[in-house]
Amino acid sequence: MRNTHENTFTAIDFELATPEHHSACAVGLTKVYRGAIIDTYYSLIQPPQNTYWDRFTEVHGITSHMTIHSPTFNELFPVLQSKIAGQLLVAHNAPFDRDVLLKTAAHYQINSNALKIPAWECTLAIYRNKGFRPCRLSDCCQRMGISLNHHHAASDSLACALLYLKR
Repeated sequence: MRNTHENTFTAIDFELATPEHHSACAVGLTKVYRGAIIDTYYSLIQPPQNTYWDRFTEVHGITSHMTIHSPTFNELFPVLQSKIAGQLLVAHNAPFDRDVLLKTAAHYQINSNALKIPAWECTLAIYRNKGFRPCRLSDCCQRMGISLNHHHAASDSLACALLYLKR
């Protein structure tokens, strides 16, 4: 069912283990209904072969030891589907998060059309259009007075949701 209220959406953020966009190692979701945060969700994800690049671990702190017993994306997909199917999705740099979602699903031969995402909104584009420079998530949050534990998918999705509400 498509949401018609403009302040009803789910903010999403992925972290990657490697430069490959199918190497999601964490996901954060913040669900907003009529302007109120009603649910948050966070999960580590075991990336393919549980492989990490040091450079990525330095950014987000997630290691192969932390995800060795985490669900793979295909195991986690039914949960994600129940939380985001039919939802307007919002992300800071939405083309990136959309690509991660689609490429990770494709890697596991999951038909992402089952999600029936009606649209994506991008807080990076919104705030860039408002003249924010630089426009990284951390910069926008600092300027808008939003607390952030950057590169933790749960915190990033919450911050993105708050930025979208303040647009």
